Amino acid sequence: MCKRWLGLVFGVALAIAGGPAKAIGDVDLLLVLAADVSRSVDDTEFRLQREGYASALTNPKVMRAMTSGEYARIALAYVEWSGEHAQATVIDWTMIAGPQDASGVAEKLRSEPRRFRDRTAIGAAIDYAVRLIEASPFNAARRVIDVSGDGTNTNGRLPHSARDEAIAKGITINGIVILSDAPLAWNPSHTHPPGGLEKYYADNVVGGLGSFTLAAEGFETFGQSIVSKLIKEIAANPDGRSAAAALQ
Repeated sequence: MCKRWLGLVFGVALAIAGGPAKAIGDVDLLLVLAADVSRSVDDTEFRLQREGYASALTNPKVMRAMTSGEYARIALAYVEWSGEHAQATVIDWTMIAGPQDASGVAEKLRSEPRRFRDRTAIGAAIDYAVRLIEASPFNAARRVIDVSGDGTNTNGRLPHSARDEAIAKGITINGIVILSDAPLAWNPSHTHPPGGLEKYYADNVVGGLGSFTLAAEGFETFGQSIVSKLIKEIAANPDGRSAAAALQ
């Protein structure tokens, strides 16, 4: 009777916890993809950005990078952000250990509706991503936030303050800037700040071990750029050096 009772208690405990501990465990990387959907991103550009991420995640080279580490899997979350109080988790923490996992994420990215078209609060987006990492059910030695955007911060907390706090917690922030030919009509310095948007991100947004900024020449080429960027950040070694084998 006692053994049966103990077994029942153990089973209930597992159900409350969401199943055996091994179902949520170690991965090689926690990666938050944080995409800008502020009002400077029109609907066509929004779809190009979504499709760029969806296609990149199912790219064979990216898949090879995601499964090339010690645990042969990563966990990622996809966030879209705009103004100071406008952030949403489109894809919550999902383990990717093979093509089927990546395809499921890509399918959801293509089907989920747009949530925001507010101002541009990069600092608030970083803070949101940090909280998401801290609440992740997965464990990883490497934790990275990938911020993509087409302009400077215009709202809320200054991004360099949020970045510095994230770095102090051992989190790396990488950036992909989406360049435009013509300055934004109502705020030219937003998309074309002094020294260029890539320099702005390098000075104010990115930081941490092995951090880098990559420029995409517009939303039309965003998909191609994000493939290279994902491979570089996913396939990095714990010391931040790129694992060149994943690029082959």
